[in-house]
Amino acid sequence: MSQRTSPDQKVIVVDFGAQYGQLIARRVRDLGVYSEIVPCDIAAAEVREMKPAAIILSGGPASVYAEDAPSIDPEIFELGIPVLGFCYGQQIMAVTLGGTVGHTEKGEYGAAELERCDAGASQLYGETPAEQTVWMSHRDAVSHVPAGFAVTARTETCPVASMECAERRLYATQFHPEVRHTPHGDELLRNFLFGICELERNWTMDSIIDDAVEAIRAQVGDARVILGLSGGVDSSVVAALCARAIGKQLTCVFVNHGLLRKDEPEEVEAVFTKQFDVDFVHVHAEDRYAALLADVVDPEEKRTIIGTEFWKVFFDEAQKLDGVRFLAQGTIYPDIIESGARKTGGKASTIKSHHNLIPFPEGVHFDLIEPLDHFFKDEVRALGTALGLPDHIVHRQPFPGPGLAIRIIGTVTREKLAILKEADAIVREELDAYNVAVFEQTGERNGEGSVWQYFAVLPDIKSVGVMGDERTYGYPVILRAVESSDAMTADWAKLPYEVLARVSGRIVAEVPGVNRVAYDITSKPPATIEWE
Repeated sequence: MSQRTSPDQKVIVVDFGAQYGQLIARRVRDLGVYSEIVPCDIAAAEVREMKPAAIILSGGPASVYAEDAPSIDPEIFELGIPVLGFCYGQQIMAVTLGGTVGHTEKGEYGAAELERCDAGASQLYGETPAEQTVWMSHRDAVSHVPAGFAVTARTETCPVASMECAERRLYATQFHPEVRHTPHGDELLRNFLFGICELERNWTMDSIIDDAVEAIRAQVGDARVILGLSGGVDSSVVAALCARAIGKQLTCVFVNHGLLRKDEPEEVEAVFTKQFDVDFVHVHAEDRYAALLADVVDPEEKRTIIGTEFWKVFFDEAQKLDGVRFLAQGTIYPDIIESGARKTGGKASTIKSHHNLIPFPEGVHFDLIEPLDHFFKDEVRALGTALGLPDHIVHRQPFPGPGLAIRIIGTVTREKLAILKEADAIVREELDAYNVAVFEQTGERNGEGSVWQYFAVLPDIKSVGVMGDERTYGYPVILRAVESSDAMTADWAKLPYEVLARVSGRIVAEVPGVNRVAYDITSKPPATIEWE
């Protein structure tokens, strides 16, 4: 997607395989400056062509002396663009410019006490304290800085905790300012962006919407656009954005496979028929999916069937429409990064296959329009709110594409779907209320004590129970509730006993066929958040 944001306001994050690479770009955007991630093998000529106002070098898992260690084009440091390196970024800056990196006697992982040794002269540190806590994760460390560099901070283990050559506007830290565990990290980033680089905060929601609408109109012209609307955050925001840009030129096709949560199909239809001026097609495919999933146990087979059938149904509808040239979809920036499909050229290692690849039928093809392909998830949610989408869509919890089919262990039947929909609705109602109460107490939407994701799972077993003095033989329901900030790791939520008791009591009392509730207290890893 093209950006109206001026080229001198772009920050590029050179990725050396860091676990925090995306986090750095998000932190920069949080501060109101547009940023993009590029691979470490990008050439200086390509960097010059991108015209960034600043460059940030990420950390990385490798040693700079490893045989296959990532390197950087030395000419990047000669472009006259301010550079800030973190962790591996400091080490690669040092060795590239003539310094040395050595093995410390012991590694430094976690919180470390840093002492500044710049006598308050460093523009990067600015007014931050002379002694402060930082977050380290390294064994190798710079032992001798390149010519022209000054050491600006140290820790007990690391003699070069940071270094800089202010004349060339080259700065680096061994620690990670981008993580919340470095309390003054945001201040260092602000000092770099607004003090050293003299940038402006112009990456705002208003500019994002204006840029996106303009780009969609320029790409589409007077052609028609079709969108597979799932009711999830990404596809819903794309639909709202396209509705703002092109109105009735957009047709949303909602394939109802019967595997969504209770009342979700009705909610989706209400939003996109009453709130937005688009053509909305609701395809009832519940019976088709029920027949296809009968007797299927393997979760991967479920996924394949559900995904394949979606595109069959979708393209059946698409071919009924005249004048459709574009297919809109909710690809977001992490999809692009993780698939290695970087649009600025160059190479990137593939972390996973792109989950939005389109299996066009023979003789059918639409040009893709991906208006969210430069946005992170939190930006997509903010965009949805600004476009007027209701909270139940914008803040919808992560929900698997195959829906409840992979929260039902074993075969999927209408009876099991009915049970799980009712049980899951109770879980969400009670934990929604719990999260609201936590927010009212703390003032933080995702603060300590709140639950990030919660749902019910229906296993393929039955157990004996007693209800009304009679023996029962019913299903158990498993409650899954986790705390997480990134979905990469998660811990089970330490819910109050009274909340667990209320959820359990309501499910057993209100959902026929259930006589027991269990709580999954396994973290990720070793478990995953979903059961299948």
